Amino acid sequence: MENHIYGYIRVSTLAQHDDRQWLAMDEFGVSREFVFADKQSGKDFARPAYQKMLSRLSVGDTLVVKSLDRLGRDYNEMLEQWRIITKDKGAAIVVLDLPLLDTRERIAGDLTGILISDIVLQLFSYVAQTERDMNHQRTMEGIEAARARGVEFGRPPRQKPTDFEAVRTAWETGELSEREAARRLGVARSTFHKWTHE
Repeated sequence: MENHIYGYIRVSTLAQHDDRQWLAMDEFGVSREFVFADKQSGKDFARPAYQKMLSRLSVGDTLVVKSLDRLGRDYNEMLEQWRIITKDKGAAIVVLDLPLLDTRERIAGDLTGILISDIVLQLFSYVAQTERDMNHQRTMEGIEAARARGVEFGRPPRQKPTDFEAVRTAWETGELSEREAARRLGVARSTFHKWTHE
């Protein structure tokens, strides 16, 4: 049975570009028909293209990814997927940005290569997770510090039109319904309601 080389590409959002990853696949020689691409967060592995690729992988095949974080973001889940691909499926993995994470030698039973790639995988997965956690923590601390300085986040509150008080009085006396009052002010009924209950 012929062994295949598959590629996996992932970007987190529809707005992000995956051009560099496609270029890396082309340069490595992965046929485009064997490249699977997701535009989805890496927080879990319930991604359609990833699952399809996983179902196609078999013993002796090779999976190519540009960087380790293309597989996913969660440390434990990433290690689990690595185990599924290399041990359960019997496929090799090549991480282009980390030449030490090229497990093609495992097929030949190179114990040193297996040991090195396992250690490197665990180390880089841990570092990637730690970096994400620290970035999140720094972001939260920055937001809190900004709030303490009086910085407000979100859209600024909408200013009431100059004729708000006159319309409000007409609404309070029953001359206008809430819907009509909102229409006259050019705002949503919920906005008018909020303004009258502040």
